[in-house]
Amino acid sequence: MSAPSTTPRPVAANSVWPRLEPLLPQVTKPIQYVGGELGAVVKDWDTATVRWALMYPDAYEVGLPNQGVQILYEVLNELPDVLAERTYAVWPDLEKLMRAHGVPQFTVDAHRSVRDFDVFGVSFSTELGYTNLLTAIDLAGIPLLAADRTDADPVVVAGGHAAFNPEPIADFVDAAVLGDGEEAVLEITAIVRDWKAEGCPGGRDELLLRLARTESVYVPRFYDVDYLPDGRIQRVVPNRPDVPFRVHKRTTMDLDAWPYPKKPLVPLAETVHERYAVEIFRGCTRGCRFCQAGMITRPVRERSITTVGQMVQQGLEFSGFHEVGLLSLSSADHSEIGDMCSGLAQQYEGTNVSLSLPSTRVDAFNIDLAQELSRNGRRTGLTFAPEGGSERIRKVINKMVSEEDLIRTVVTAYTNGWRQVKLYFMCGLPTETDEDVLQIARMAHEVIKAGREATGSRDIRCTVSIGGFVPKPHTPFQWAAMERPEVIDGRLKLLKQAINADRSLGRAIGFRYHDGEPSLIEGLLSRGDRRVGAVIRKVWENGGRFDGWSEHFSYQRWVDAAAEALPAFGVDLDWYTTRERDELEVLPWDHLDSGLDKDWLWQDWQDAMSEYEQDDCRWTPCFDCGVCPAMDTEIQIGPTGRKLLPLTPVNGLKLPTGAQQ
Repeated sequence: MSAPSTTPRPVAANSVWPRLEPLLPQVTKPIQYVGGELGAVVKDWDTATVRWALMYPDAYEVGLPNQGVQILYEVLNELPDVLAERTYAVWPDLEKLMRAHGVPQFTVDAHRSVRDFDVFGVSFSTELGYTNLLTAIDLAGIPLLAADRTDADPVVVAGGHAAFNPEPIADFVDAAVLGDGEEAVLEITAIVRDWKAEGCPGGRDELLLRLARTESVYVPRFYDVDYLPDGRIQRVVPNRPDVPFRVHKRTTMDLDAWPYPKKPLVPLAETVHERYAVEIFRGCTRGCRFCQAGMITRPVRERSITTVGQMVQQGLEFSGFHEVGLLSLSSADHSEIGDMCSGLAQQYEGTNVSLSLPSTRVDAFNIDLAQELSRNGRRTGLTFAPEGGSERIRKVINKMVSEEDLIRTVVTAYTNGWRQVKLYFMCGLPTETDEDVLQIARMAHEVIKAGREATGSRDIRCTVSIGGFVPKPHTPFQWAAMERPEVIDGRLKLLKQAINADRSLGRAIGFRYHDGEPSLIEGLLSRGDRRVGAVIRKVWENGGRFDGWSEHFSYQRWVDAAAEALPAFGVDLDWYTTRERDELEVLPWDHLDSGLDKDWLWQDWQDAMSEYEQDDCRWTPCFDCGVCPAMDTEIQIGPTGRKLLPLTPVNGLKLPTGAQQ
């Protein structure tokens, strides 16, 4: 470990805009680098004590709508002595020009160099953003390896769902936060503030130690990993006495106390989502065995119907958006979703404000919801996710949606005016056979036939979308072997043929899929340990950027990098991906506590192999997953008994710009 440097932090940050602006006419979509959006905040550098640069490691069009970054941006900027700005991944055309002209990674708010900030916080929702992290660190002029950084460099902190196993990027980040960020960023800010006020005693090492002592910030440099001769991990242990053996996730319990975003960012350039999004509850207890988000965000915490109403009113008035997205992992599971949707639909009737439930379970969608969501005549897209084509495989993954439920739900949508629905499935699930996948075609055919019969119209369509299964940490499938890409691709080919076997029905069914190759690499990164960092670095050095984008992803580049980097450790790509783990193997994330009991996860894995279904513990006795006692929390559900949202009557409501019909 290198000795702490006494290099002083920068006292002021100059804008790089004069150097950046001449480059923008030479790149695609230059507007994404300009900043100045409605909702953006630019604060005085010199009056701030602690300064954050926040990043979603993807292009502006994907990163700007990210709810997590927007919330933290607003929470931090509400503090008078704290400054937070945003940065996104730059496209390769601008990266090339920035390197040629010496322009560093910059924030879009005031175009300051990321290296000048105290904390560089990066939120990962997918592991395929790791190469973009390396690009941003390098462009910022920050040493790639955390061990080489000095006091002059910001502390690089990872967050988001992928941070529940940060080991593949342990060489490149200084710290990682598990779980909810609202209170975590305030705690980190207070620690940095105090350390700076004391004159930065002990340098960078002391600051990181103070973060680690919270037991909710993971600092990889304070942990050593020992390996067995066969490549498995023997143990992960602290390398100093004042560091905890386990790091715990953060859980924000009272969502009503955190009604963010209050002032959503309104993009200047086109983005993947342009709506006011409000998270109506956090967590999920449905128990889908593949779903990391559902497992790591337990317990369920509902936002009250009154708070949701106030947030929607204020958010629409501020932003002028015409769509309200009621977000959660399964929005229709909110205990007052019916009253919520009817109240909002009534409030905005006569305007062109529409409601959407981006995540809707088949068995939770009903005719009342359908009517409320379409009351204003605008119907947003409907996506349902049976996940598995056969009843058998749905038992394995604990996604118990019957075919009858699906047909009834989709017919409800069609008869309420929708003409297009999307059905999402996965391929490569544990124990999956060709027949399980071919059942997807039969199900899609039945959907079209039922829709035509119910509506008397042939103008009925559905899109079948297939994603590759990736085993994730802290789920019952964390021990599972992945299927090889060629097997996945073979099943997808058979499925396409089966869909088109009946030309009359096949013409009404769209088919979108991701092949097996990106999923295998995501599997390498999701369950990798620190040795995988060498692979990530080689891929990045060989031009890897935007690996979540099919046009930029190169499977061969990853295979070659793994073949070059991993043999030195006695392992290979298959060892991380297509190998099933046994019960006693030490997993790379075992020292990172999501609240879930490992023995419970293992039993649920055994139940999956036995095709045994597990009920939802919101409505049944506790199954001892470990979250509630481990986190000192409890499930929070309604109902509140409130039926009407406390909003201004429509005739006194200030509608969003352009909302009047």
